[in-house]
Amino acid sequence: EVQLVESGGGLVQAGGSLRLSCAAAGFTFDDYAIGWLRQAPGKERELVSCISSRHGSTFVAGSVKGRFTISIDASKTTVYLQMNSLKFEDTAVYYCAADHGPHCASYEYRGQGTRVTVAS
Repeated sequence: EVQLVESGGGLVQAGGSLRLSCAAAGFTFDDYAIGWLRQAPGKERELVSCISSRHGSTFVAGSVKGRFTISIDASKTTVYLQMNSLKFEDTAVYYCAADHGPHCASYEYRGQGTRVTVAS
């Protein structure tokens, strides 16, 4: 069965760090662009970061630039989101999603999400 499984969320104090993982099951991320998206209560879903497994190119949203880093492991089965200097406004459910193309635009697969809560 093809699925994405996120982990690493939790409760952290403002200024702290978390690393989220997105593991592919039943396939690899070859030729996919993998995005981390988040949705906070009452807000629209936001693309936080994206990485192309083929080209290694990345996108990072302005709201998290300089604080979040996306990476992919050599086996192309796990994508990470390192989140540093967390702020209260980073509180959201974080999802990973896979687009079978060069950009994070139209996703074939999406995980169930992992909740990140930043205490101010």
